[in-house]
Amino acid sequence: MSQPENQKPSSSRKQDKQKGSFLDWFYTDIAIDLGTANTLIHSRNEGIVLNEPSIVALNMEGQPVAIGHEARLMHEKTHSKIRTVRPLRDGVIADFEVAEHMIRGMIKKVKVRWFSTTRKMVVCVPSGITEVEKRAVRDSAEHAGAKEVYLVDEPMAAAIGIGLDVHEPVGNMVVDIGGGTTEIAVIALSGIVYSQSVRLGGDELNEDIINYFRRNHNLLIGERTAEQVKCELGSATPLDEEQELTVKGRDLVNGVPRTRLVTSNDIREAISESVNTIVESVTKSLEQTPPELSADILDRGIFLTGGGALLKNLDKLIMETTDLPVHIAEDPLTAVVRGTGKVLEDLDYYRAILT
Repeated sequence: MSQPENQKPSSSRKQDKQKGSFLDWFYTDIAIDLGTANTLIHSRNEGIVLNEPSIVALNMEGQPVAIGHEARLMHEKTHSKIRTVRPLRDGVIADFEVAEHMIRGMIKKVKVRWFSTTRKMVVCVPSGITEVEKRAVRDSAEHAGAKEVYLVDEPMAAAIGIGLDVHEPVGNMVVDIGGGTTEIAVIALSGIVYSQSVRLGGDELNEDIINYFRRNHNLLIGERTAEQVKCELGSATPLDEEQELTVKGRDLVNGVPRTRLVTSNDIREAISESVNTIVESVTKSLEQTPPELSADILDRGIFLTGGGALLKNLDKLIMETTDLPVHIAEDPLTAVVRGTGKVLEDLDYYRAILT
């Protein structure tokens, strides 16, 4: 499915990299996929070095006591002296101070030399982000210690991550379904010809499932349980073999713990409205695409990335709706950070795509 990149760094650029190798000992250059649900970090010459939930546990003074996996384990199980915060909502920073704590803490986790400092940081952002939101991302990265901060659009990073040559005069449609946003973009000649950022993603599907249990079973479940139900039972179209799962929660009538048996058909119905919104957004984007690029998409198909691409039969539903080939990227969860990492490794080559 993935297309190999035709362009490679020139020998002169390779020589420049070798010259900088001594200074690299004192600096850490990183690329960050700052996601609503998960944050991934790519370190220069080392690849992906961190993949953790975007969540921070704070004490009463507002100081972080846990970040990432440790904070996720505490989520929805804390007492009055500890609270958990997800600093990103809908793909952008909602809590500036906590986001800074999170970025700084995650960078600290991946530093291999205590004396090294962060020199360059490439951060991917939603394509529909405002200038104010961009400024918030830059400020958070700079306050976390970065000397130079570069931003790249998520769908562009995803396209690079799955091996597409974004410099070609050829149209590629990428649909990146993350935790907070769904990014749809048509890419050609190092730019985004058309993009649509829908503030709907995996978190919204979780909310749909929570509301379904509250409405149909009088059962209150948490985010973690909803995520598990989505991963195990969620689908966009009927499965060859429908599945069942016993779900635990709190009975809203008498307040005691209860279990309920649900099927994949129930969950499909619960998330159908949000899934249909994503598919309609893809259709709308195709309608806005210039005809010559539409012809390229007809030949090459639509590429799905992000955690939402793993929803069972989503590719099948989009294929049936658009009558176009649909490809799920290899390891869609890391496509964006892999692309952001490639930009970091060769900033000069990808200079045109930086925002």
